[in-house]
Amino acid sequence: MLSVAVRWPCPSRSPRTQVPPSISTSTTPSPSASPAPVYTPFFPRHTARFPGLLLCSPRRPIGPASSRPRAFPDMDDTDKRDSEKKLHTRLRLWQFPDKYILEPIDGFADSYLSISRADGSINLIGELPECSTTQSPNIRTIFGVIGILKLLLGMCIAITGSDYFQYVLSSGSRAISVFSFCCCMVMSIVLTWKQVKCHNGLKCAYDSQAFCVACFTWPFMWLQIPDLGSCYLIDHPYDLHHQLLSFLWHSLFNFKYGLFRLMITKFYARLGAYLLVITERECVGSYLGHPIYKVSGMQILPCNHSLKSSSAEQKKMEAQFSELLNAAEGTSGLYFSYDVNLTLCLQRLHELGNESKLLPLWRQAEPRFLWNSYMLEALIDNKLDSYIIPIIQGCYQNFQAAISPKVVNVTLIARRCTRRTGTRMWRRGADTEGYVANFVESEQILQSNGFTASFVQVRGSMPFLWEQIVDLTYKPNFEIVRPEEASRVAERHFLDLSKKYGSVLAVDLVNKHGSEGRLSERFAKAMQTIQNDDIRYVHFDFHQICGHIHFERLSLLYNQIEDYLNKHGYFLLNEKGEKVAGQTGVVRTNCIDCLDRTNVTQSMIGRKMLESQLKRIGFFGSDDLITAYPFFDANFKILWANHGDEISIQYSGTPALKGDFVRHGKRTVQGILKDGWNALARYYLNNFIDGTKQDAIDLLQGHYIVSLSRDMSSPAKAGALETYASFRLALTMVLSGLMFALMSLRQAPNDGRHLLLALVWAGLSLGIAVFVRAKGRLFTNRPRLFRSRH
Repeated sequence: MLSVAVRWPCPSRSPRTQVPPSISTSTTPSPSASPAPVYTPFFPRHTARFPGLLLCSPRRPIGPASSRPRAFPDMDDTDKRDSEKKLHTRLRLWQFPDKYILEPIDGFADSYLSISRADGSINLIGELPECSTTQSPNIRTIFGVIGILKLLLGMCIAITGSDYFQYVLSSGSRAISVFSFCCCMVMSIVLTWKQVKCHNGLKCAYDSQAFCVACFTWPFMWLQIPDLGSCYLIDHPYDLHHQLLSFLWHSLFNFKYGLFRLMITKFYARLGAYLLVITERECVGSYLGHPIYKVSGMQILPCNHSLKSSSAEQKKMEAQFSELLNAAEGTSGLYFSYDVNLTLCLQRLHELGNESKLLPLWRQAEPRFLWNSYMLEALIDNKLDSYIIPIIQGCYQNFQAAISPKVVNVTLIARRCTRRTGTRMWRRGADTEGYVANFVESEQILQSNGFTASFVQVRGSMPFLWEQIVDLTYKPNFEIVRPEEASRVAERHFLDLSKKYGSVLAVDLVNKHGSEGRLSERFAKAMQTIQNDDIRYVHFDFHQICGHIHFERLSLLYNQIEDYLNKHGYFLLNEKGEKVAGQTGVVRTNCIDCLDRTNVTQSMIGRKMLESQLKRIGFFGSDDLITAYPFFDANFKILWANHGDEISIQYSGTPALKGDFVRHGKRTVQGILKDGWNALARYYLNNFIDGTKQDAIDLLQGHYIVSLSRDMSSPAKAGALETYASFRLALTMVLSGLMFALMSLRQAPNDGRHLLLALVWAGLSLGIAVFVRAKGRLFTNRPRLFRSRH
């Protein structure tokens, strides 16, 4: 029962009414809120990882009707739907000692959002709590809620002994055991169904197979054999599917333990949570007439007061995660809109049905590009649609230029996929599900004279299992992992692309020879079994043909793919908003990093398609080119150069190489020197910074969730050598040894013993250098949390 307290005095605001009992904050989604069948991208619901959360009862409405101080204003159904669809654009954040309260100040809300600072739990309240005269809350204005990140979230499953039936008969707890068994069966059915329906946020590729496995395994999936230990931890959504068949086998055919062992579940509360809010925003342009904002300031507010009573080990783990989140506050390239869905390209937005357009923005969103999907789950479970802001990571660039008397508006939007997101050296290639690293969808939009045209192309790492682990060398060796699976993984990747984009043309820019040649050869072999009328593969050795300065030779590549571009075209709307043409295929470009060579190539393709669009709407003649309009041409080059820089910063930490050609149309001495500096910066970041950055990304994306057990141990266990390995210390010792060797050599003419000392110091320095070179991976900054599932 909620008791209404005296609200904090603030004469400038009008009094608010309390939330009526009809507004529920249940964690169970309402059947009436199911997505429309026209377009319903499934939103990842990670609560399926933790079945215990499914048994939580809905929260009570906020106070009985008799306790409301004022009547709730009447609204018809249309007004209610409209108000629910609107997102709060400005909020006042009240930081009380025990809670955070978010007060909408944009004029259409009737309640406050209260978030506990103890565990991050959420409630809607109708009044601000009473404040003491000795301590007033801190107040600031924010521009939206990014989400709530649950760090310490876990479940321990303790298996009973082999003499389960003796325990039941002797303890007299048969009713409790039967009840536990029934609860486990219900949780098993729900969990298995959710796993079949949603595999890490996307519909499972093996729906029929998974359903058959689920039908046979759900009665036994909670059973365990003693060989696997007394505690089974679920800390990743993949684990369940990988264990289904083994559970079935051992449960059915292990007659000593199978079918005769049940379990007692023990659930742990959420001990640590963080509230992420937008503190600063920058309007960077518009999309379909709606303003687009860039997150220029983010703050992470802790909700972990419950840790005061936790163990020292849990507090230590929380401190480690807090340090990672401090680094995550600097995440770049985050964009959002309060009015339009940025996760969908223009063509898919146009194809949305009327019912889908009435849904909240987060329900229309494409899960692959929803950067804060994991952090939104607490808000979604409480049906707080007006607080849920879909955010993408990528890039937004725009310019306007005049061609004759008419104005042309060109926009370039990048959307980064979150399935295999990470840093340059720690996320390479693909995973077993076919999701590739650095997958980015780039959409180029032209608007002029009532016409709107859109052209989409994508980039992504080579779609098979390979890696390049840093080891202090400038260019670590490429390693192909399980080469026999390359064709299967590539096929899964391209089938997914075909489902989303139609026909696919893969343009491979990797070197044909040298260390990159092995990767190119493996990619080509994998594509031999995949290629058909809808999937094509073209190899173009960028460095051999174009070198480092002759990028105009990309016209040779365009000649090979021109027929494909003309056939599959682009999306076009006329002055009446009617669809004139659609894009039926996509060009997928890759190099090793999918940054520098890829950006130069994509800018060339984008230029050719923009010229084609301008000719079609009557702005250009048949022989006109963008280069004939210097101001337009210069802005177009800057558009793609900034686009490449921002994508590169997110993945590698530095701007793109070869950016001077994209920006100026030619290579310059200043550009070559800048590339050299950026290459050295990448080396430093890859070896000594990106491991921690990767851990922070995995925390924000929900790729790593801490599972708590009775014997908790830190996730960052390291060997003795790894614990004390420090590149800075080793470098200091090498330089010190060389310095002492030189000093001894200067004294050698006076005393022969100094010559021996010089040799000892030089040998010591050389030995340390050789050891560091041989054990280079131990001296780099590596991820400590979630490891890639190769």
